[in-house]
Amino acid sequence: MSELYSTLGVPKNASADEIKKAYRKLARENHPDRNPGDAAAEERFKEVQAAYDVLSDPEKRKQYDTFGSANGRGGPAGWNVPSDFDLGDLGGLFGDLFGGGGRFRRGTRPQPTGRRGADLEAAVRLSFEDSLRGLETRIPVEVDTACRDCGGSGAQPGTAATVCPECKGRGVTSESQGLFALSQPCPRCGGQGTVIESPCPTCHGSGRERRTKRYTVKIPAGVKDGTRIRLKGKGEAGVGGGPPGDLFVVTRVEPSRLYSRRGGSDLEVEVPVTFAEAALGATVEVPTPYGERLSLKVPAGSEDGRLLKMRGHGAPALKGGGKGDLVARLRVDVPKKLTKKEREAIEALQQASRENPREGLFG
Repeated sequence: MSELYSTLGVPKNASADEIKKAYRKLARENHPDRNPGDAAAEERFKEVQAAYDVLSDPEKRKQYDTFGSANGRGGPAGWNVPSDFDLGDLGGLFGDLFGGGGRFRRGTRPQPTGRRGADLEAAVRLSFEDSLRGLETRIPVEVDTACRDCGGSGAQPGTAATVCPECKGRGVTSESQGLFALSQPCPRCGGQGTVIESPCPTCHGSGRERRTKRYTVKIPAGVKDGTRIRLKGKGEAGVGGGPPGDLFVVTRVEPSRLYSRRGGSDLEVEVPVTFAEAALGATVEVPTPYGERLSLKVPAGSEDGRLLKMRGHGAPALKGGGKGDLVARLRVDVPKKLTKKEREAIEALQQASRENPREGLFG
């Protein structure tokens, strides 16, 4: 006997009724429900189904008898069922074998995997001084939460969702394609396996409602404009039992009149000095953003734009602790109007000066 006939235990000239009778007998004997955990029986069940699929179809059987294959590829091996074939896809094809009540232990309705909730973003405005000190504040955030009336079920209070009549609770529908069955999410219930006949009037069956929540957020000292602070699990609620998303708080720092960020934790401040202070050198006072006054030594001969560091008086570092530096940028202040005495002093200086700063322009 050829391989497929041998699988069903019938001769090559067996009638359609004999093939069907043999198939039913072997399918019952090797069905996974009757042989839980028996891999050999399950494999045998697949082979029986594959053989019957060919021999029960007159055209496929004729081609198999002629070429040894029902698909013209030469050989019964072409009809072996793949090892990852899902018995659940056979669905209702074998329900009549067990009075319509048989269910496969493998390939039953896939449990819907929960979808993670969306991340949210909220902005908090800070003064420059607060960004250096840090603070704790509460921010309002609009989120989707479980409906307070139906508890998130989507069904009107006092009622409940029912098993979907389209897919019988499986969440998927199957369409037979010869040996295989193509499964897709049930169009009636969207893959949930249940339908809501009486939707909640508050959320209209969605099980969710928009609400404003207030969260406490700690703003660490040293944040910059645009710093993102993550509050885990404070975003949108998950769907189908999935985890909630996160809330990202973005800092919006008002600019300072005196100070600006310089790289990581360094701050910069412009310090005006007179021409005489820049030329002769001097000690001047510089304010810090923390209300202190520091003495800064200006070296003689300092040019406009020179940078001088005051270590440890910058912004707090977000990582590693400590503070950055306060960098003073010297700005030589040239008076727009001169008194008679100032003019005379400058003219005397000009006459006494022997240097020409433009000599380099002419080689």
